[in-house]
Amino acid sequence: MVNCCGLITANKDPVPLKSIEVELEVRDHVATVVSTLNYENKEDKPLEAVFVFPLPGDAAVCHFSAQIGQTQIVAEVKEKQKAREEYDDALSSGQQAFLLEESEQSPDIFSLSVGSLPPGESASIRLDYVTELAVQADDGLRFCLPAVLNPRYQPLGSGGSGGVQVTSVPASLVPYSLSFSARVSSPRPISKVESSCSLDPLQYLNSEQTQATIKLAAGHKFDRDVELLIYYKDAHQPTAVVEAGQASAELGSLMGDPVVMVSLYPEFPQSVMSSVASCGEFVFLLDRSGSMDCPINNSKQQETRISSARDTLLLLLKSLPMGCYFNIYSFGSSYEHIFPKSVEYSQQTMEEALKKVGEMGANLGGTEILSPLQHIYSQSCIPSQPRQLFVFTDGEVGNTKQVLDLVKKNSGSHRCFSFGIGEGSSSALINGLAKEGGGHAQFITGTDRMQPKVMQSLRFALQPAVVDISVTWDLPKGVSVTVLSPPITALFQGQRSLIYAQLTGQSPKAAEGCVTVKYSLAGHPSQNQLRFSLKPAEDTGSTVHRLGARTLIRSLEMEERERRGQPDGGLKEKVVQLSVQSGVSSSFTAFIAVNKADGEAIQGPLVRRNIPIAWMGVPPINLCSFSTQNAMACGAPMSDEPEMAFGVLRGLDLCGGAPTRGLSAIQMISEDIDPFKHKESTSITGIFSSLKKKIGISRKVRQKSMKIGLAAPNLLSKNNSDSVIPKQPPRDPLLQLVSLQQASGCWLLDPALSAALGKTSEEVDKSKPAPVNSDVWATVLALIWLHGFKKDAKEEWELLAMKAASWLRSQNAPCLTECVEAGNALLGCSMQKDVLGL
Repeated sequence: MVNCCGLITANKDPVPLKSIEVELEVRDHVATVVSTLNYENKEDKPLEAVFVFPLPGDAAVCHFSAQIGQTQIVAEVKEKQKAREEYDDALSSGQQAFLLEESEQSPDIFSLSVGSLPPGESASIRLDYVTELAVQADDGLRFCLPAVLNPRYQPLGSGGSGGVQVTSVPASLVPYSLSFSARVSSPRPISKVESSCSLDPLQYLNSEQTQATIKLAAGHKFDRDVELLIYYKDAHQPTAVVEAGQASAELGSLMGDPVVMVSLYPEFPQSVMSSVASCGEFVFLLDRSGSMDCPINNSKQQETRISSARDTLLLLLKSLPMGCYFNIYSFGSSYEHIFPKSVEYSQQTMEEALKKVGEMGANLGGTEILSPLQHIYSQSCIPSQPRQLFVFTDGEVGNTKQVLDLVKKNSGSHRCFSFGIGEGSSSALINGLAKEGGGHAQFITGTDRMQPKVMQSLRFALQPAVVDISVTWDLPKGVSVTVLSPPITALFQGQRSLIYAQLTGQSPKAAEGCVTVKYSLAGHPSQNQLRFSLKPAEDTGSTVHRLGARTLIRSLEMEERERRGQPDGGLKEKVVQLSVQSGVSSSFTAFIAVNKADGEAIQGPLVRRNIPIAWMGVPPINLCSFSTQNAMACGAPMSDEPEMAFGVLRGLDLCGGAPTRGLSAIQMISEDIDPFKHKESTSITGIFSSLKKKIGISRKVRQKSMKIGLAAPNLLSKNNSDSVIPKQPPRDPLLQLVSLQQASGCWLLDPALSAALGKTSEEVDKSKPAPVNSDVWATVLALIWLHGFKKDAKEEWELLAMKAASWLRSQNAPCLTECVEAGNALLGCSMQKDVLGL
């Protein structure tokens, strides 16, 4: 038996997908991705191959074609139901057909069906998409090719029609290969390209280093997404790219008119940026589903996602300003909050919160994020305390669109900062939370530490909010503008804002346009202006049009969901029309290609083969509370193969086959049931009867017949949040020191501080200058230690050190210079007062 966690199918059928080849072209901050999937049927019967896989949530899928021998078939975009009917009709008549469609629950999941592949025949499927690269806090541009698809949890009653079925295997068992190469070009020199995966060395193509190629090293293990971080030598500059309309399209239409893509990077005055807000309501929402007990990365197996989140909450709570309000929610199948409503930040409330945080484990079951969000939004906002929401999740939810609709509905009352933890987190969810909530998104993957990324977002949250944002256009006479992007709701220092707009009318050859963004920052009116040539760029193809169309499609789709059941002016029809015109996929359309070449009809019944995708961590089995006769009412589709499905499964805490930390594991193997022989008689409860006897599951289980070989350490008996407190590993010296800081910003002089500094109490007491207050002495020592020994982690402690320095200044302490000198002598450092912020 294969020693792996997860759900494995009983029959070991050959997989017709042999390899995936990906070519990436990056031009400044826009990526074009061409993926080729190579299929071969080595069986003696015709096949239908179905592959469910992830794409970036903001990708504009714009080309789909199939190559069979010398014949190329280019797919068309059609209304989804029509495309499905055309596909089924083609297969039933013995023709070959190919269908690509987006999940109705989440825009980052696609299903590719390759129909009627005869014995011995090969087919190559090409899939193209374009996307913008997100700007990171360190000015890097992030590209992510999702190679991991963790099963998403679909809560009951969340809509949809049962969801997309996902066949998953552990990363080590993925039966096809991946090759990946990238070409990067920019007007500015490329300084470096980093990745969480093994890369061949960067190859520059010219002396100016403005063009380079890079390849993924052979043998990718599918244990992580393929992530590239691209750094240019000069800072990002505002740009505008005008792209000519297509000659074949009608003038006045989106594809027939020029489209401009404007990239703005606002620069705020240093005087404003150096100030930190002393107010705000900070609400932290932490995922405690079973999958959060997985290792945060492959190199640190002992550091789990939940333990890293606990450490991060410690830093966040210590860094909050006095006078603010806060609360902490956590969620799984249900949710909890530390306080009934947000409380004022004080030593008492901070200590109470930290005690509860230290007891949090990944033991709340599924990933139902909607209910806690609804509860947070139902709480009245506190006057003069702007609400800032921080969401920490590994993003394994299936009702993404419902969640984003809720955040957008409440966007006027808060800003949302989101963090995707681990490989395979949903980019549609994480980016969408921040986009709709006017905040900032971060992904913690590979060897990333969570703490510096989260503290960067806290710095954004503590910046003065930019309000009254407006965009105005100054264009030549006869040229009008139709903005395709939703209104800008948030601006952050150095972070890009994108605007797409359609330009209608004729302009003189040398004409210029101007776009102005006006806003108010800390009570001061400001503006950023960009002049640009209306002359179209020569080498962009239709990239800008497709990205503009994708932006408008997403806005219309969200508006259609908001107005569902009400008169909406034909929003769905508008989306379908725009999708068909632009050739960009939507939730209401699909790509369909049929091979209509003359030839013999393919004979015999088709055998379905589901192509597996890698998952990391938890195979989620859904333990619901419902009766046996309602077992099928949870929306779980029953199909012809044992497989994992959105909405079918959740909740067993399994990571890489290892037991959950601090909890004993129970090894379970179910009875060997052939699902095809027992379709009529096998009940859901019966399949798991042996499991119930072994582990005492009190809830009915909905799941298809399947063999299971897995370690199940933490089965959901209710909310066992009061069960076993996770065993804490030895604390990092930095976190040890930080944990001793008071809410006011100071440290107390006690043996715990001496130990954290690596000194005895006697050494610390003996070195203290006589006239200096003990708390002042302790705080100065802590600051010297942070600056002297943890400079490389400054992003993590900078805000709490600023709070400590502010407290010291408020004390008007005498002999501060003497105090710093004595502290340097004791700790073996040479820090100056100004470096310490004093």
